[in-house]
Amino acid sequence: MKPSLGLNLSQNLVITPQLQQAIYLLQLSTLDLQQEIQQALESNPLLELEETDQAVPAVEPDPFDTSTREANKAEAQQEATATEMNQWEEQRLPEELAVDTAWEDVYSHDYSPPSGHQDNFQDNYERDTASTSLIDHLLWQLNLSLHNERDRIIGETLIDSINPEGYLSEDPQVICDSLQSQDEEFSDLTCEEVLALLKLIQRFDPPGVGARDLRECLLLQLEQLPEDTPYLPQARRLVDQYLEILAGRDYRFLMRRLKLKHEDELHEIITLIQQLNPRPGSSIESETSSYVIPDLLVTRTQQGWRVELNPETLPKLRVQPQYADLIRRADSSDTNQYLKDHFREAQWLIKSLQSRSETLLKVGSKIVEVQQDFLEKGEEFMKPMVLADIATAIEMHESTVSRATTQKYIHTPRGLFELKYFFSSHVSTAEGGEASSTAIRAMLKKLISNEPPQKPLSDSKLADLLADSGIQIARRTVAKYREALGIPPSSERKRLR
Repeated sequence: MKPSLGLNLSQNLVITPQLQQAIYLLQLSTLDLQQEIQQALESNPLLELEETDQAVPAVEPDPFDTSTREANKAEAQQEATATEMNQWEEQRLPEELAVDTAWEDVYSHDYSPPSGHQDNFQDNYERDTASTSLIDHLLWQLNLSLHNERDRIIGETLIDSINPEGYLSEDPQVICDSLQSQDEEFSDLTCEEVLALLKLIQRFDPPGVGARDLRECLLLQLEQLPEDTPYLPQARRLVDQYLEILAGRDYRFLMRRLKLKHEDELHEIITLIQQLNPRPGSSIESETSSYVIPDLLVTRTQQGWRVELNPETLPKLRVQPQYADLIRRADSSDTNQYLKDHFREAQWLIKSLQSRSETLLKVGSKIVEVQQDFLEKGEEFMKPMVLADIATAIEMHESTVSRATTQKYIHTPRGLFELKYFFSSHVSTAEGGEASSTAIRAMLKKLISNEPPQKPLSDSKLADLLADSGIQIARRTVAKYREALGIPPSSERKRLR
């Protein structure tokens, strides 16, 4: 084949750094966006936060004060220069910054957020709760209870073997052998000494700490109750001998073994046991508290449902006007080029944030429009909806809707929800319509909450009841939805009343 020249036409997607930045900001959560903005403020000297206007008493200017006239003249010239620079730069920027694209969510881009001040950033929306660990709480009590150095070391070793839930994770014999091998002072240590110290620790707060299994944990808590507690002896015997029978809910067997005549007595005993804490360490250990700030707010008005952006989630940025006069100089110095580059970056960031807000508001408004029945009546009236439905309605790509709904929250009169909560698969109904899987789960929860406690509804019976409502689903589908709700099977839901 002879070499030849030819002309071919093709279309390629060219992703600009500005579009990459817009897409990157769109997929960030509120907390990540706050950190991104903070880093931009620290790295770009031309960016600043718009301060809220405060009431300032009006002062009549002195017409004979030449300094005032000169200051006003300079300020007016500075504002005119800033306006001129903004107009000059706006001619080089598009009116609307597109954030929609048909390419895959996984992509590589050159834009990367600055990461120089992440450690110093103070997050206003997530606060750490000061807490005392379980180990420190136990060591504090140990130091108040013991003065013997040998016993204190044994007690500290035992406390170090207690896990965050409050259980002893090592066998006392293993702890004894470990101390014997580590120090000659403990060469004569016996397991009885270790068990004696363990008994002391098991009397510490919280009740039940230091237990080796659930049975011992519950018994330790029952031992600390007053002796005149109703049904205390029966509760101790049930936990000590028939705990597995209680888990299997064989109430008739328990009544025979405990020699009870009425179910009400067994119910009181079980209620007493249920008041105990199977994880005593959780009452001391506290996790970090995080607060979710909604991106959108939904309110009910006379005209209907209103969706608006949460003003607290996005601080207003602007370009400092005093730098505009410096940029206006037409020289080619390195300083002027530096200012121009940062001015351009600041303008793109502001436009990207504005485009992000417009996209969130557009997506959120359409979701509320589709799910009005849910807001007015509840979960059972949730309509089936997928990303393609919203993308078609607002003329955007599904990947854009996916980014706009990931880790974004909306506050409604029914509570705080992630935007992805409103998307669910659909199930065909007997009338030829469709039902949302969220609505079906809500119906299942309602049926189970109203079931007879002594004869819970089986999955097959639940499927029949849903079929009577026009929803045809298999028994295994009911089991799948029930497990997703964290509801045990009917054999484990049996109660006395």
